[in-house]
Order: sequence, then structure tokens, then C-alpha cells
Amino acid sequence: MTIAIYPGSFDPITLGHLDIIQRGSRLFAKVIVAVSRNPQKTPLFSVEQRMTQIQDATVELTNVEVDSFDCLTVTYARSQGAKVLLRGLRVLSDFEYELQMSHTNKSLWSDVETVFLTTSNEYSFLSSSLVKEIARFGGTINHLVPPTVARDLKNVLL
Repeated sequence: MTIAIYPGSFDPITLGHLDIIQRGSRLFAKVIVAVSRNPQKTPLFSVEQRMTQIQDATVELTNVEVDSFDCLTVTYARSQGAKVLLRGLRVLSDFEYELQMSHTNKSLWSDVETVFLTTSNEYSFLSSSLVKEIARFGGTINHLVPPTVARDLKNVLL
């Protein structure tokens, strides 16, 4: 049984993230969407809120679990019995960063493999930062995030 970890901040989860989760759930026996507790970032939503948003968006995916972690990604993956890290790629600059992270993770744990999925074309421009900026200025985000996230952003930002 191959377990994949899809780590990230997911502040908030977008339809681009959800695309990667859905496609990953077809490739792996189990996908754990792991929300990082990164003290160097100041997220808009708490870890618990982000986990709830992801759970709401993935409720129909029976092989997807949501968790959080506050250690190295490879340490968390090993603790979950996962040897695959799932990562999404939007543009070339993502690849440069993700390749560096993949090599670093491999240097920390030789058994881990990183699997890259390119985002679907309609989400290639999408980022959580962009969604938050649009929402801050009152723009429409319903086509960019799950409905519960659109509601949560409206409640927090407006």
C-alpha cells in the first residue's frame, strides 16, 4: 500500500490544490494532506481551520486523510509510513524550488521519492496568496476555491 504525503501550508486550499489531491488519490492507496505548522509564516487561518477546510473539500475522497505536522517533512512522512511526497507544479519557477526541495529531502532520507504532478491548465496561475489578495479587495473567488473557503475568506477579510 503506497502512502503519499501532500505537504503544504494550504492557507487557504485552492481548487489547484484540490486538483492535485484528487489526481493523487487515484494514483496512491492513501494520500495524507499534511498542513505544516511553520512558525516563520503568519497564516490567515489557523492550522485547525485549514484542516477543516481541507476535510470539507475532500469529504468524498475516501482514501484522503488530513493531518498537521511541525517537523521536517521527511520526518513526518517516515512517521506515517509514507515514502512518497506529492507536489504540484504550476510554472517553471515552481520546478526550480521543488527540485531543490526534492534533492534536499532525498539527502535527509534516501528512501523518500518525490512525485510531481503538473496542475491542470485552468489552475496554472492560481496560488493561495493570489486568492487572498483578490478576496481582500472584494473580488470574486468562487471559481478559485471550494465554497467553504470562499465563505471563510469573506468572513475574515470583509
